[in-house]
Amino acid sequence: METSHKQVVLITGCSSGGIGNALARSFAARNCLVVATARSVSSMADLDGNHDLYFLQELDVVSDQSVREVVSNVIDRFGRIDVVVNNAGVQCVGPLAEIPLSSVEHTFNTNVYGSMRLIQAVVPYMISRKKGKIVNIGSVTALAPGPWSGVYTASKAALHALTDTLRLELKPFGIDVINIVPGSVKSNIGNTAAANYNKMPEWKLYKNFEAVIKERAYFSQGPKAIPSDEFANKTVDAILKEDPPSWFSLGQYSTIMGIMYHMPIFVRDFVLKKAMKC
Repeated sequence: METSHKQVVLITGCSSGGIGNALARSFAARNCLVVATARSVSSMADLDGNHDLYFLQELDVVSDQSVREVVSNVIDRFGRIDVVVNNAGVQCVGPLAEIPLSSVEHTFNTNVYGSMRLIQAVVPYMISRKKGKIVNIGSVTALAPGPWSGVYTASKAALHALTDTLRLELKPFGIDVINIVPGSVKSNIGNTAAANYNKMPEWKLYKNFEAVIKERAYFSQGPKAIPSDEFANKTVDAILKEDPPSWFSLGQYSTIMGIMYHMPIFVRDFVLKKAMKC
């Protein structure tokens, strides 16, 4: 397979129906060699079949060994990694006063430490070539944290902060760091959030809020959510620019959340309490 002219792009969280899967397709459409990863290769079956564009790998971002093995496999096969997209993530819905700490730890281990594991694994190879792009998928929720998704929002806020620092620290080595900040994008995140929510204990303090808390799992999947392929195409166009933006936000609520970030706190609280029925 001739790959010398193709950019090698490693993406986490590429299961069918998700943003990562749409990003994989969009990168491939632009003649990139896509290393698509997920915890199960079978979950990416729709990408299998075109081995000139896709190299499927099983990757669990919470495992140091899994991350090291995949990065080593890619380097051995292609000699480089040009772009890394940290997309793998989990939702976590529930009131902070009652949510199990094990769920908090799992969310941060996936959304924050998982990204850091992969970054630390690939950066030495990028530095050796004085070239590379690291793309972290954040969330507009970090701009205006609201009720019922505090753990997820906090994990994305942490990722935003890490991304800002990485951008400055890695620039001297020729590495671009890009924060992608999605608004509402049509994907399977609502279903997975609901599945995770169903594993939560019965709320005691917040029993009267149970219906609205569960509804939060699907909040990003309303009728005005941007289609995942549209999101992916515009996002990939931004990433592949010679001088990519440090911050790229797209999707329903992206503008309003940016505005809310600058609002007085009492106004922001009023808006979020009304929206989340708190």
